[in-house]
Amino acid sequence: MVQYSTARLDASFAALSDATRRGVLEQLGRTDCSITELAEKFHMTLTGMKKHVGVLEQAGLVATEKAGRVRTCKLGPLRLAEETGWIEAYRLLWASRFDALDKVVEDLKQKEKADERKKRI
Repeated sequence: MVQYSTARLDASFAALSDATRRGVLEQLGRTDCSITELAEKFHMTLTGMKKHVGVLEQAGLVATEKAGRVRTCKLGPLRLAEETGWIEAYRLLWASRFDALDKVVEDLKQKEKADERKKRI
């Protein structure tokens, strides 16, 4: 299995655990915004939005640039590739386990049908 950076995954999933931060990423996927614009869109204080953007920035999901008094946010350099790979590895693991369970259930059904036929005879 591929080795993943625990600290990186922790930071990313912590950042993604909040609905507002996920909303910020969705908004930035459409267009770059200033922190003030984001605060207005999410009906929150400038200080609150700065904290959310800071968490996203630490996780590498958002990058900010300051031009004069305006801090503009855009999607960061990390595109969730590592996080997607981690999720996919576990999805494949669970899919194979469920496939094995389906086989066991099917085998039990076949055995049950065979036992019923024997009882009729």
